[in-house]
Amino acid sequence: MLKMAVLLSGSGRTLDNFHERIFGGSLNAEIQVVVSNVEGVLGIQKAENYGYPAFVAKNSEATNEIIADYAVDVICLAGYLKLYTAPEALKRRVINIHPSLIPIYCGDGFYGDRVHRAVKQRGCMVSGCTVHFANEVYDEGPIILQKCVTLGYEDSIKEIAAKVFAAECVAFPEALNRVDEKGVDFFWNRLK
Repeated sequence: MLKMAVLLSGSGRTLDNFHERIFGGSLNAEIQVVVSNVEGVLGIQKAENYGYPAFVAKNSEATNEIIADYAVDVICLAGYLKLYTAPEALKRRVINIHPSLIPIYCGDGFYGDRVHRAVKQRGCMVSGCTVHFANEVYDEGPIILQKCVTLGYEDSIKEIAAKVFAAECVAFPEALNRVDEKGVDFFWNRLK
């Protein structure tokens, strides 16, 4: 069972998904702590309502001081909109979800509706999400899992975002279960 720290910057929709799937029995994990880099966000209120320890930390150093007080196997970036630098012991254990099929529409500046707008402007007929390990470069670490969604010619940016988020709700827990089953090193070693 994975013990997770969850980092977020906003409403906590991914935290909701994790919580529901853990208690529904389809995610083999426990949330140990939730940290936001933004004060007053709904995600922190949700974490507190669920009974998780919840904190605000402005940077990686402060976040890592908080995480150090908890037994954590992985750090999940769940809508965390800041480049995060993990402590040495957890460097290869940071997992992110990105709202495109990496290696397209990823990297610095590509997040949220910016990704979906680029997909729409290019006329893509598919999009999706990628769950991957994160390192010091945006969207560069080993891929754990990808899910694809079909787009319609007339889909709006909002409709694309909804389709991709629905895929994310399945992909992130599935990817975490794979990490729990196969271990972290399996995914890093695939790239050698």
